[in-house]
Amino acid sequence: MAELKQFRLPDVGEGLTEADIVTWHVKPGDKVTVNQVIVEIETAKSLVELPCPFEGVVSDLLVPEGQTVDVGTPIIAVDVAAGADAAAGAPGTGAAGSHSDAPAAGKTPAGASPAAQPEGAALAAASAAVTADSAAREPGMHGSPAPKIERQAVLVGYGVKLGTTTRRTRKGGNAGGGAGAGGMPEQAVAPQAPAATPATAGGNGADTAAGARPLAKPPVRKLARDLGVDLARLTGSGPEGSITRDDVQAAAAGPATAEAGPVPVARPSVTGMEERIPVRGVRKHTAAAVTASAFTAPHVTEFLQVDVTETMSAAQRLRDLPEFEGLRPSPLLLVARALLVAVARHPMINSSWDEAAQEIVVKHYVNLGIAAATGRGLLVPNIKNAHTLALPGLAAALSALTATAREGKTPPADLAGGTVTITNVGVFGVDAGTPILTPGEAAILAFGQVKQAPWVHEGALAVRQVTTLALSFDHRIVDGDLGSAVLRDVGAMLTDPLRMIAWS
Repeated sequence: MAELKQFRLPDVGEGLTEADIVTWHVKPGDKVTVNQVIVEIETAKSLVELPCPFEGVVSDLLVPEGQTVDVGTPIIAVDVAAGADAAAGAPGTGAAGSHSDAPAAGKTPAGASPAAQPEGAALAAASAAVTADSAAREPGMHGSPAPKIERQAVLVGYGVKLGTTTRRTRKGGNAGGGAGAGGMPEQAVAPQAPAATPATAGGNGADTAAGARPLAKPPVRKLARDLGVDLARLTGSGPEGSITRDDVQAAAAGPATAEAGPVPVARPSVTGMEERIPVRGVRKHTAAAVTASAFTAPHVTEFLQVDVTETMSAAQRLRDLPEFEGLRPSPLLLVARALLVAVARHPMINSSWDEAAQEIVVKHYVNLGIAAATGRGLLVPNIKNAHTLALPGLAAALSALTATAREGKTPPADLAGGTVTITNVGVFGVDAGTPILTPGEAAILAFGQVKQAPWVHEGALAVRQVTTLALSFDHRIVDGDLGSAVLRDVGAMLTDPLRMIAWS
């Protein structure tokens, strides 16, 4: 008779509330063992491989690949009775008229040592020992022998209630245990097979592909997926032949990328006159970030039209200097320098709001964010300590940052820790906008398109090159006079670039 057990999506120790099902490594009808890797999930932080807490036969995959599910949602059903029946019917364990000294899987005959068991049986026995010890430490069982209770092996955070996202309660070393000395960890954790190889997983055919998977950490696997690199085609340069981030990036820059072919992605669903595109990855992260920013920080946006004729001329002259050889300085370089000077003159614009501590954090360093439109969505990498760079160094950093972002190779460290941002909406042919703050920052400057327009210059009407600047700021931190002063200073420096030198 079938005895089905469901495995619910656990909190894998990252405090996640949901995850995407990326790849199933088993299918209905496959035999699975405790701690066999059965599925790969993607959280907001990394790719994670989940082991199975049961031994038995897969009855059903409850969630298809590509779907996002909440923590606590059942994702697979395993018939544990089928696994027990298969073990009981193994050759030499119950056939009429025959007898064998070989123990059944997960059983240890009296007097036998664990070392004498097959590797898969030893794993099951170890898991049973962990489970029994965990049961003995339940409240009300102080020091008493463990009753015979069927319990599944426990993964980190497994067993959360549906819809709950609160942290687990931490237990002391003696909590609920009685004896205390040499007690179990706060959570019983199923013993881990060394590398989830076919041998430790029981040797069934479904595990062969999983065991042959290249050795790489979850962030490296995610990077490879993002860049379209097939890890199976790479030779790792890391410890024990593991594939590193550098290996993936080198492959993405070389011919291996073309050989690997496109990465499987969630395909749009077209029905009649509508198209539905799954929200994944960068798009999902961006949506959450701008929504949180828009409904947390009270935005104010101010606009200023300025004559940037001299700035455009200065950018052109910089290209002829030997210090800028190969860099092609753009007007954005001088906008960035002007904002850095304005931050030095008005430090409060480079700050953040700490809601928990009810403090304003003024940062005496500038990690300058540059919004970049990429094929994966909007990214805002930042130049670390931009305030320390000379103009040629700032030009080189801007060039490298935008090129890396458009190639999809921005490292996660460059996407975190920004303090103030510039968005160049002019490249899209628009005059201005009301930019949304990057979460954790107090200001963002939008640089509109530069175009010829009639302008009063030195008392006479002339055709000049004009742009519109828009500064959005967090009104909890930045009052109108401060925001206006910053915007006015940036405009004055772009009208007369010599002010950048005078005010630096």
